[in-house]
Amino acid sequence: MAFSILIFLYLLQSFNLASSESFIGVNYGQVADNLPSPSATAKLLQSTAVQKVRLYGADPAIIRALANTGIEIVIGAANGEIPALASDPNSATQWINSNVLPYYPASKIILITVGNEVLLSNDQNLISQLLPAMQNMQKALSSASLGGKVKVSTVHSMAILSRSDPPSSGLFNPAYQDTMRRLLQFQKDNGSPLAVNPYPFFAYQSDPRPETLAFCLFQPNSGRVDSGNGIKYMNMFDAQVDAVRSALNAMGFIDVEIVVAETGWPYKGDSNEVGPGIENARAYNGNLVAHLRSMVGTPLMPGKSVDTYIFALYDEDLKSGPASERSFGLFKPDLSMTYDIGLSKSSLPPSTPKTPVTPSPKPTKADWCVPKAGVSDAQLQASLDYACGQGIDCGPIQPGGACFEPNTVASHASYAMNLYYQKSAKNPWNCDFSETATLTFKNPSYNGCTYPGGSA
Repeated sequence: MAFSILIFLYLLQSFNLASSESFIGVNYGQVADNLPSPSATAKLLQSTAVQKVRLYGADPAIIRALANTGIEIVIGAANGEIPALASDPNSATQWINSNVLPYYPASKIILITVGNEVLLSNDQNLISQLLPAMQNMQKALSSASLGGKVKVSTVHSMAILSRSDPPSSGLFNPAYQDTMRRLLQFQKDNGSPLAVNPYPFFAYQSDPRPETLAFCLFQPNSGRVDSGNGIKYMNMFDAQVDAVRSALNAMGFIDVEIVVAETGWPYKGDSNEVGPGIENARAYNGNLVAHLRSMVGTPLMPGKSVDTYIFALYDEDLKSGPASERSFGLFKPDLSMTYDIGLSKSSLPPSTPKTPVTPSPKPTKADWCVPKAGVSDAQLQASLDYACGQGIDCGPIQPGGACFEPNTVASHASYAMNLYYQKSAKNPWNCDFSETATLTFKNPSYNGCTYPGGSA
């Protein structure tokens, strides 16, 4: 009996670790002439924690290559296809017959995006056709007995908001409100998510101060208090997503979920561009992944992580515009990493706790880094996200880890801050975290949870 319980707990733990990654997706753009084969890409994705892939079209070779991988797929109908889809239900039926039915369910298509940032086009004719196109696509899915299994949505830029700061004041642009209300009613009726493209990178470009950069990169910062509700935000991603949440709530669509269809940071750009760089890109995307894995959510949507598609899997060398537009790729055409953000399965936390290392019992100097008393959970969460995004092993504070209990932000942050300090040069400023941490002589280890540190 005891053995059976142990097996059950192990399986439960393994399930928790596997399912905890289900919100991490990546965008697979194809405006390039040097991309690896779909089969090579499928193998690459299977070696990572990525569980979802968003395509901008419906490339059959890619959809076929992802069959039986378990990876969920978002496919898209282009803006140019909207008029036909809107005017002729048979066009939508043919679209489903060509792009979904031959591959489903072996290829786990979960969402069809009809158009990309259509409202931003300001093409009133196209905007008026968006909802009829989505409705016809939904009817075609229902006719194929896929209603509810494959959802229908469209993707919006953050420009659909007229106000986003503070997050609690988030409102849809009055010019789009009637259109948004009809679209959201359709999405509420069919259980599909609102897909948006928040980019803290662009927020930093419009406000290039050091404190804004730290706020955008999930790095330790003093935070920003929402004057509307008193909530302190510790990163721009949460602030942008919650602004969309506030806009939905203000319009009465409190049960429509949000999906982050795109977010990312370019690793290089032109000399006159503010913000691109490999360290900034690694910090943003790495800390974003750590933040999602923490499952803390956002202040207005706590306790879960929104499905988030990082832009992008590869560079797209044929794109026009500034150099940054062609420099978002997490991987190179030879399948090597552009930089490491902890997505490789080989770098994921182990599913079983590591054997604790016995610390030296009598340190001669303050050798552990712990949070100061009275620091808020929001500040500690920012420090936790930052530390775990720097390549340290935060496995012990994930479910099943030796230091997961007590399952509190303060306890997890304490472990992560100390481990970051131990892995760095151990200078006093490595235990600063925006003045939220301090060095101590007292070994904070407890029960089976061992904090590295200590001097003979």
